[in-house]
Amino acid sequence: MSAGCCDHQPKFDGMSAGFRRALWVIIAINAVMFGVEMTAGAVAGSRALQADALDFLGDTLTYGMSLFVLGMAIRTRALAALIKGASLALMGVWVLGSTAYQVFVLGLPNAPIMGAIGFLALAANLASVAILIRYRDGDANVRSVWLCTRNDAIGNVAVMVAAGLVALTGTAWPDLIVAALMAGLFLWSAIQIIAQALRELRASSQAVAAE
Repeated sequence: MSAGCCDHQPKFDGMSAGFRRALWVIIAINAVMFGVEMTAGAVAGSRALQADALDFLGDTLTYGMSLFVLGMAIRTRALAALIKGASLALMGVWVLGSTAYQVFVLGLPNAPIMGAIGFLALAANLASVAILIRYRDGDANVRSVWLCTRNDAIGNVAVMVAAGLVALTGTAWPDLIVAALMAGLFLWSAIQIIAQALRELRASSQAVAAE
């Protein structure tokens, strides 16, 4: 009985001063970490670090768009979520292609740099998770913010694991495998965001037709 009632409750649309402040803070965190990780990834020759840096960039843009559409009509917010889902999917495809290229290059990443930057990125993402965990449920726009933040934390744990395995094995394969797994995570999150956005678009169209 209670579950049925909950199904009809409106989803949180992000319209709170606390959520806006949270978005501004994590936009700053992610923008800084994108620059740090992309530079470190290039120096270390790590595809996993570069993939994670792109995730930081994607999140910065996602959070900015989420902030911009707050308070707009549900159709507008759902369309924004669709765009974010599609961009996340494209990012996943890019990482897969980049990983395939690295297989042929076979450059061994610098494990100490991977580990150090991975630890710094993990700290940044855990801070973002702590800020956003109370806002993890909501409409497609709000939900996309949480999924991207969660992905970052998971990705940074994976980068640190890859750094340890690269050091142990003396090969680039752990780095490449982690990059491929992160690409799969991007694609799965994109599917979830797009599916919820499409449901909200259909609900919005039905509401308009019923008026």
